[in-house]
Amino acid sequence: MSSSSHRYAVYAAPPLAHPLHDFAARWLGWDPQSGQDYPPPSVPGLSAERVAALTAEPRRYGFHATLKPPFRLAEGKDETALQQALADFAAHRSAPPHLALQLASLGNFLALRPAHEAGGGDGELHALADACVIAFDEFRAQASDAEIAKRRAAGLSARQDDYLLRWGYPYVLEEFRPHFTLTGRITDEAERAAVLAYLTNQLLPLLAQPMPLTELCLYRQSGNAQFRILARYPLTL
Repeated sequence: MSSSSHRYAVYAAPPLAHPLHDFAARWLGWDPQSGQDYPPPSVPGLSAERVAALTAEPRRYGFHATLKPPFRLAEGKDETALQQALADFAAHRSAPPHLALQLASLGNFLALRPAHEAGGGDGELHALADACVIAFDEFRAQASDAEIAKRRAAGLSARQDDYLLRWGYPYVLEEFRPHFTLTGRITDEAERAAVLAYLTNQLLPLLAQPMPLTELCLYRQSGNAQFRILARYPLTL
């Protein structure tokens, strides 16, 4: 498969040994590190099929916080050069403080977010994402007219539209809100309550201690398949 059929992204993800990695893989039904699928978990009040539907969108990408949104390689750039640039970038950047995460709503979907009031690392993660957006933009092919039209159909502010044209994605820099997505949109209140209760119970012990962020992860999507972790690059500790 040619590199033009791949999309790449730079994401933050839990270390493999951290319990959030296994929990998120089983919750979303996809482990982007191993490539293993999992059946939907049993959520009281919801069928397995409905749980799978509610996690379908984040399952495509694997559990992560976006640093550099998905992109295709620009002409003249290749995967090897991208990997070397990411390795060099990570080697000269300090790891942010451990992330104190909390379950939160973002619009109609649920996610883990840095806890502002606990000094949860929101600013540091935001700064890391800003740096990645800028540093790796030379590798990004320009968004197609179809991609731009699709983004605009969601309704964008003037600044978001400017970012879409400049950076290929509207929700970067000042428009970025650091988060690890756990669901797609949930508009039914009963479903939201059931999912929220389940996740709150399951995540309580996992979020008792802040999560270390020690690596940058390069994810790759081949064709329309799910994203996989291609490599992990240690940040300077």
